[in-house]
Amino acid sequence: MNRTIATLSLFVTLSLTGQLSAQTIPKDELTFLTSEWKGERFPDGRPKIPDALLERARKIGIDDAWTVLKNEGYTNQFEGNWKLIKDDVPVIGRAVTAMFMPSRPDVEKNIKERGISKQGRKGNTNAWPIETLTKGDVYVADAFGKIGGGTLMGATLGNAIFSKTGNGVVFNGAARDLQELQNINGFNAFVRDFHPSFLEEMVLMGLNTPIRIGNAMVLPGDLVIAQREGVLFVPAHMAEQVISTCEFVTRKDQFGFEMVKSGRYTTGQIDSQWTDEIKSEFLKWLGQHPELGAMTRPELDKVMSKRTW
Repeated sequence: MNRTIATLSLFVTLSLTGQLSAQTIPKDELTFLTSEWKGERFPDGRPKIPDALLERARKIGIDDAWTVLKNEGYTNQFEGNWKLIKDDVPVIGRAVTAMFMPSRPDVEKNIKERGISKQGRKGNTNAWPIETLTKGDVYVADAFGKIGGGTLMGATLGNAIFSKTGNGVVFNGAARDLQELQNINGFNAFVRDFHPSFLEEMVLMGLNTPIRIGNAMVLPGDLVIAQREGVLFVPAHMAEQVISTCEFVTRKDQFGFEMVKSGRYTTGQIDSQWTDEIKSEFLKWLGQHPELGAMTRPELDKVMSKRTW
């Protein structure tokens, strides 16, 4: 009973303050849920991971990133078993989330009337999240795994999404117009399947709200890393740590391969805590490989001390 009263009070409060708009949660609530993020935010409160970090994220492996998250206690961030438009085009960016549910006439009627007549929305509700997209975003939608009648996107919306974001999508649902979508250079989609049907009996119930994608929780602003293995959702406040650690692991592996091959060090020495001698050797080697980036001794000591990889 108390829970019901609290829920009703929340909806009344949101309605009176004008914050319940097009299925979005209030900015204060989104800020609360992502309170570990200390950087810049979009006007709606969504964490804004810097473009420079997104660019670096394109060069890391999903396996290493998953390991960093797991060792930090984030064990519900990966989802596999996808169908892709293209096997060799990763999707990297900031999550814009959408939650769809099976439609019922009264709810869909109210949502569409409010969205179209009072908020200037256009078209079906699956197009509404696209209106909010910016460069670097990834449209992530929970369509409860629906295939037939669950096609959130065809060629027209696919082109609209790519023109706004320069990025792809992750749909726990379906898409249509596969042949036309394949012609969008640089675009990719991670979906449950492709189907020739049109969207029906579905309605948008959450926009930039927490959603579930399979076994993963996704929050608006999460770093999306979608590669052939599957999709990893990195909490925004963990993005820099994950990326930096993965970059180091790549450097460490290449250094280790050369050292073991030359016989200078053993695999046991490379895969354990490094001595001062190995650290000095590594920094000297790294200076000879500027394409791998720079690293100071304090930075090396810090990443080696944690060993969450």
